[in-house]
Amino acid sequence: MPEGHTLHRLAADVFAAFGGRPVRASSPQGRFVDGAARIDGRLLVQTEAHGKHFLAEFEGAGWLHIHLGLIGKMGFGQGPAPEPVGQVRLRLRNDTAYADLRGATVCELLTDGEREALIGRLGPDPLRDDADPDLAWKRIQRSKLPIGQLLMEQNVLSGVGNVYRAEALFRARLHPMTPGAFVKKREWDAIWADLVGLMKYGVETGRIDTVSDDHTPEAMGRDPRRDDHGGEVYVYRRHGDRCHVCQSVVRTEILAGRNLFWCPKCQRTGLTRKA
Repeated sequence: MPEGHTLHRLAADVFAAFGGRPVRASSPQGRFVDGAARIDGRLLVQTEAHGKHFLAEFEGAGWLHIHLGLIGKMGFGQGPAPEPVGQVRLRLRNDTAYADLRGATVCELLTDGEREALIGRLGPDPLRDDADPDLAWKRIQRSKLPIGQLLMEQNVLSGVGNVYRAEALFRARLHPMTPGAFVKKREWDAIWADLVGLMKYGVETGRIDTVSDDHTPEAMGRDPRRDDHGGEVYVYRRHGDRCHVCQSVVRTEILAGRNLFWCPKCQRTGLTRKA
């Protein structure tokens, strides 16, 4: 599933292509015909992202809300739009650009009130300047659930997915099965600050890179990692490989339906504490 930085990049890309101008909208697939008709020809006022949710305000028509889910994508093209190919849920276009949405879990129109209700259900997003990390901390410190699970709960912290979860905990040297109530405030503050930096880098580059200069392929004389998230990492999807820091074997298990990755030596901290 795309992580939060992907949605912030999408919000910027959509506004760059269509913002401040009337937009033509259609639903070649036919599943969003009424919604597309309501925003067709309307001015695109603003775009934004909250966690893994994309929102775009169309003048007089409300908010377009998209959640990409596991396979959703929006592809962009320049010039006049060609005939649509495949299952295009939504096409946005003008004289100079077009964008096709495919495979999204959610594509709908919201009122102002519905948008506010959606945002109200989400935890703070590290990529938003208006985010309050203490809201997440209050939920974490009251919970007996593992911190590795809490970081993925979108009502606790929004926008963080499996890659950032695994990498932030490794960089904090915190075991992912540590109960939330055992996590120290200074550890949470460090994790939040780390997520802000890592995710902003992801917005800028489109990659998730989490290793320090000492652990890059060039510094270590190793081959670059090849993975669809497009970056260098410490533990994510490295089950059975050697840790870049201590050479222990990276481990994995299932937690709340998702694969969890950690280093058993670097991430011992937290399990033996008392609340």
